[in-house]
Amino acid sequence: MDSNFNGLEIAVIGLAGKFAGGEMIEDFWQNLENGIELVTPFTDGESKSKGIDRVGAVLKDVDRFDAAFFGFNPKEAETMDPQHRLFLESAWEALENAGYSSENEERSIGVFAGVGMGTYLLYNLSPNPGLIESRGFLPTLVGVDKDYLPTRVSYKLNLRGPSISVGTACSSSLVAVHLACQSLLSGECDMALAAGVAVKVPQSETTLSPDEIVSPDGHCRAFDSGANGTVGGNGLGIVVLKRLEDAIADRDRIYAVVKGSAINNDGAMKVGYTAPSQEGQAKVIRAAQLMAEVEPETISYMETHGTGTALGDPIEVAAMTQAFRAATDLKQFCAIGSVKTNIGHLDAAAGITGFIKTVLALHHKRIPPSINFTNPNTQIDFANSPFYVNTQLTEWVSDGKNPRRAGVSSFGFGGTNVHAILEEAPPLDPVTSQPRAYQLLALSTKTAATLDRSTVNLSDRLQHATDLNLADVAYTLQVGRWALEHRRIAVVSSLEDAVEVLSAGDSDRVFTGQTTASNPPVMFMFSGQGSQYVNMGRELYESEAIFRSHVDRCLTFLQSAHNIDLCPVLFADKVDIESATQQLTQTAIAQPALFTIEYALAQLWISWGV
Repeated sequence: MDSNFNGLEIAVIGLAGKFAGGEMIEDFWQNLENGIELVTPFTDGESKSKGIDRVGAVLKDVDRFDAAFFGFNPKEAETMDPQHRLFLESAWEALENAGYSSENEERSIGVFAGVGMGTYLLYNLSPNPGLIESRGFLPTLVGVDKDYLPTRVSYKLNLRGPSISVGTACSSSLVAVHLACQSLLSGECDMALAAGVAVKVPQSETTLSPDEIVSPDGHCRAFDSGANGTVGGNGLGIVVLKRLEDAIADRDRIYAVVKGSAINNDGAMKVGYTAPSQEGQAKVIRAAQLMAEVEPETISYMETHGTGTALGDPIEVAAMTQAFRAATDLKQFCAIGSVKTNIGHLDAAAGITGFIKTVLALHHKRIPPSINFTNPNTQIDFANSPFYVNTQLTEWVSDGKNPRRAGVSSFGFGGTNVHAILEEAPPLDPVTSQPRAYQLLALSTKTAATLDRSTVNLSDRLQHATDLNLADVAYTLQVGRWALEHRRIAVVSSLEDAVEVLSAGDSDRVFTGQTTASNPPVMFMFSGQGSQYVNMGRELYESEAIFRSHVDRCLTFLQSAHNIDLCPVLFADKVDIESATQQLTQTAIAQPALFTIEYALAQLWISWGV
């Protein structure tokens, strides 16, 4: 590993999430880059008549769920909190994004999830007379309570590491990241899902815009002189984590690296239970820097808690300044921002949202703008601090000495503070092996309709992601996906060829079938005499080392034990084609030749896991 690493680093290898304004993580990043405010006005509440603009970050399709895919009957799905439904789907997506199938993965995978208070029981189930009685109290509880959300994912996806619901209010999901990292470092698990989910229904001003902290003008203006409160929202995010040395060894795609993290609590030394504490925040930031063995002057971006409140913003900048001033006197070298200006405060999912934003910023080497900022809060002395508010999409330029680094903060009601230090991913050594002339792209789904849709999705992905390595794509599709009933394979030679073959559908290089077994028995069946031809297997001999070694073994044995030389028929030059063809009509030559090629081919398939 790089000399910059101390062996305690954690790699971020997978991402998934559902946020307002889009359906995919890519949509989330594009909205951040473009500085889009992703909130929706509520027009049917009482506050409108009082001149207050109530808004919230609203999720699409919270009532949708592929119940059959996860083995739920309609009644079970109907009485399950959307937090459980959406988290289950996103956990599957996160593992697929990381390139791992929990069906095949033998190493333990943990789940650490910060979960907001559910409102589905209150607003959707309880008003229906007799519903809970008909379902039973315990089945209803399991479907809505936050404690059962991570363990349900572990059960449905067969994840055998620790499975823990984390509750520290607004800081829950970043605490989940911290605990997941600790679990990986202690060896409790080898991969971990760290997540936050906050989906309140109905999506209204009642659930998403509480009077106590809401901005009356409907905008979160972090660090601005006009900051007067935050806005609420729904969303969830999941990251897949792995020890960095393991991720490098397994050649995983690494989005970013967690260098270190820390948590603490304010205790009683503050004006109230829900109030922030400068001392507590400063200590947790400095503790994370020391844990990461990173000097403050090497950190060039801070994703803040940034709620846009007149009290909280000045305290947060003062705490960051206090932490940084322990080791540097430099001024205005570190950009700061808050994702809450785009997407609101996502309660228990707030920390993971800022974490994912920062991971993507490191991955793309660009810092998105922190919006709704015009003039700084008069209580914040930016000029004499290490910080400035980043208000434009900025290329994240390295100083040439250190990798790009960032801090992420999340502070919860009740005083549990957490801070993480992130760093850009290290470059992976290039692949030196020669790629095969053809690759096998494998798809499988639970229904024929979704198989067709997955085929279209793969074709679109390959068409637009021209930097992908086709061999890596084929490998991940084969070993990093569950083997489901409806299956399709395509034999392709390049990304362009793959798009053409997948789009054609009826190509003779696309094969579709269905199986009821995930691991059906296999029998190798080969053709007999009459199917032989000159130079059969020559292309495989030249490109596949295992095939070549077994052919050579047979050739050596036949030559020494039976004085049979197959080289003239298996490796014939153009001038010898006629002679070789004549020799292959002889049973004494044809049958050993067929056996040699078929035996070597079987050994090659066995080496591939067939």
